[in-house]
Amino acid sequence: MDFAFDARTAELRQRLLAFLDEHVYPAEPVAREQRAQQDSPWATPPVVEELKAEARRQGLWNLFLPDAEYGAGLTNLQYAPLAELTGRSPQLAPTALNCAAPDTGNMEVLAQFGDDGQKKRWLEPLLAGEIRSAFAMTEPEVASSDATNITTRIERDGDSYAVTGRKWYISGAMHPDCRIFIVMGKTEPDHPDIRRRQSMILVPRDTPGVEVRRAMQVYGYEDHYHGGHAEVVFDRARVPAGHLIGEEGSGFAIAQARLGPGRIHHCMRLIGMAERAIELMCRRAVARTAFGRPLADQGVVREWIADARVAVEQLRLLVLKTAWLMDTVGNKGAHTEIQAIKIATPRTVVDILDKAVQLHGAGGVSQDFPLAELWAGARTLRLADGPDEVHQRSLARRELKRYQ
Repeated sequence: MDFAFDARTAELRQRLLAFLDEHVYPAEPVAREQRAQQDSPWATPPVVEELKAEARRQGLWNLFLPDAEYGAGLTNLQYAPLAELTGRSPQLAPTALNCAAPDTGNMEVLAQFGDDGQKKRWLEPLLAGEIRSAFAMTEPEVASSDATNITTRIERDGDSYAVTGRKWYISGAMHPDCRIFIVMGKTEPDHPDIRRRQSMILVPRDTPGVEVRRAMQVYGYEDHYHGGHAEVVFDRARVPAGHLIGEEGSGFAIAQARLGPGRIHHCMRLIGMAERAIELMCRRAVARTAFGRPLADQGVVREWIADARVAVEQLRLLVLKTAWLMDTVGNKGAHTEIQAIKIATPRTVVDILDKAVQLHGAGGVSQDFPLAELWAGARTLRLADGPDEVHQRSLARRELKRYQ
């Protein structure tokens, strides 16, 4: 594994650094002001559309897709340092580059498993950034960390399917531009193979029987930048049979294919969040005085900064190794490493952000710094895409199998 950036990655990284400095960071306060003045808090602020147009003009668009037919054609290892940079401004940068979840995972699903008609109707406008989407998997009545618990039904009825169920924390569903849901439910609830009971189907948001019931908060935040997290009810929402993705019973396998890249993307961005936290810690430490000395002279502050730097360097190497394995031996071959980064990265970044909040005092929990919102996002990722304990259970089982 070569630790040096290849020429294309190095060039894109420099362009992205300049894009962040010249356009994204200055747009952060502008976006907050514009959002506060809009009729709908979920609508995209005008400055974000300006960022998207500039990113497209500069060729910083759809960088996440390894398939050159649809995206930039970068490997996971090439995309990793770029995704890290977008994590420094997670509210704006991923959206500006059309690299924001859940659209990224949905585009990957459609590119890999969708038929020509599905790609034409949904993938193409998603790739162009003209619409948004949502992925409806998690349910409030069951432990959705075990996907076989999903109770939503997708029932065949002639030349259509009827979808019935209740989902929540459906990211992006509150956004007015959200046009399509990818819904996971059971088509064959009695199939002897519990991993062949689920399917995925495309349900347009305006389908009769679809109700976006309410926005779900995350630690008190409504997460406007991600289009919110909604509770959605499907009451025999009927769609054509051609909206099924793949074949009946393939939903579990599609979910696993979708979540692998999603997990590494989250971890890449988390490292960028940690880097911004360290930068804010250092600036605060040298500028603030307490008890007659700069905070930078306090031993405990130096320990926090040193430990944060060591932890970030360790995480970055593990994430890069995982990206390299995904490129060379595939997602299945990188399974252990994907689980390892999903366990280690959010947990470690939450600790770094917590120290940064502490160093900023009351300012750290306020809206004047990004730390509180970054902390809430990082802490949530200890649950999203599978809680820590599920990954620990699976990783330990694989480790122990060698000795049993």
